Amino acid sequence: MTKTIHVAHSPDSDDAFMFYALAEGKIDTGELRYVHELADIETLNRRALAGELEVSAVSIHAYAHLADRYALLGSGASMGDGYGPRLVARTPCPGDPQAALRGRRVGVPGKLTTAYLALRLFQPSFDAVVIPFDQIESAVAEGKVDVGLLIHEGQLTYADHGFDLWADLGAWWLARTGFPLPLGGNVVRRDLGERLMRQIAGDLKASIEYGLEHRVPALSHARQFSRGLSEERTDRFVGMYVNQWTVDYGPRGRAAVQRLLDEGHQAGVIPRPVRVDFID
Repeated sequence: MTKTIHVAHSPDSDDAFMFYALAEGKIDTGELRYVHELADIETLNRRALAGELEVSAVSIHAYAHLADRYALLGSGASMGDGYGPRLVARTPCPGDPQAALRGRRVGVPGKLTTAYLALRLFQPSFDAVVIPFDQIESAVAEGKVDVGLLIHEGQLTYADHGFDLWADLGAWWLARTGFPLPLGGNVVRRDLGERLMRQIAGDLKASIEYGLEHRVPALSHARQFSRGLSEERTDRFVGMYVNQWTVDYGPRGRAAVQRLLDEGHQAGVIPRPVRVDFID
């Protein structure tokens, strides 16, 4: 008997690459039929808070608020290994970026995003202005905010638009903690039960592995969602966020998730401590 599983993810090239094999029927999923929905990451975070979706991409920050209802799948991580969300402005940074950021208006892509959590750890005192991720650069250019916090493809294209880099939060996090910055992951709703959650985990892992093994067609699929990136830049961006970390967090990746959420709680950004559990 066929069972439908609703899967939601961001309309960007790395998520599209990850879910290519599932979306195009390239792998055998048995009695499970996956229906895909696309929305920006902050919308997905909010929908997961409401428990609407069986499987969804979410920010690791948001997972702290979802852990009672969802488990984190052992595959599907977007890790910033020495790179990550970038703070940009119209002018060069006047000195130390942490100090320079204090009190400024910063365009952020949502308060449940990991980018926002990392920024709060980087500098707790700023005026956050929530803006859809794909409108932040325009807001910076028009002077509506002093600094923009860029995620997705903006991490590669900001210089094309004349912006100056103030800080790379992934590089800062690695230098400070020795860990990659776990930005996003995929969650599965606990009420599906252990057997079904593990079956979904296996299908997602198989989809990621298929994409990595069939990179050319997977990249062709992903380019539909790359918002104007060249073929070379799409390949580069996908490589940044779909790699060995995505196939499996591994012990270091799992420790990185716990470290980030622990620090978020200690800083008062996350209201209660979270013990992360993974479904493999």
